[in-house]
Amino acid sequence: MVKTIQARDISLYDLEEKFGLELITSADFFTEWVENLPPLTDRERFSLERVKSNYFNLTKRRPMSEEAVKMVVLSPLLDLAGFYQPSFEIETETSTEISAEDESIVVKGNIDVLVIQKRLWILVIESKSTKFDVITALPQALAYMLDTPNIEQPTFGLLVNGREFVFVKLVQQEKPKYARSYALSIEKESELQQVLSVLKLLSELILSQ
Repeated sequence: MVKTIQARDISLYDLEEKFGLELITSADFFTEWVENLPPLTDRERFSLERVKSNYFNLTKRRPMSEEAVKMVVLSPLLDLAGFYQPSFEIETETSTEISAEDESIVVKGNIDVLVIQKRLWILVIESKSTKFDVITALPQALAYMLDTPNIEQPTFGLLVNGREFVFVKLVQQEKPKYARSYALSIEKESELQQVLSVLKLLSELILSQ
């Protein structure tokens, strides 16, 4: 009998064992998040300051919900990167549920998935506990990315929980290989600018290919 594993239940170990997925640590494999990044305009920098200000204001009382993360942080970034313009199409996938033990209490969260042109997978985490840092969504992101119909081109992922962002690159032309960035923080001005620059670069790559 074939065992079906839901994306929400997958682990990195499962992906390595069943799909031969390999983590690449060489800096040369994933240069798109650090090299040749397009510059930001003054208007874009001003818009990022607004996003950052909104984030700090709304997190004073409670952690941001998944919907708030998408509305306040992610949506403005996608807009500034041009993903709402012609030639791009965004699909919304069904949310998946995650759970973890936190001091003998089962804590549940959600991961919502957005797909752009079958080339960029964005996973938004509702994080109500320190158990659910941004890397929680990495196995799910890779599971979705491995299922892409176009394996000739690299695919990318973005994991976001409102506070942090992690980019992922997957190449499948031979043995599937992936790498990820370190976590970029909305609380650091230069890193939030880097997030937007990477998104702008990815939009250019997707359109050119």
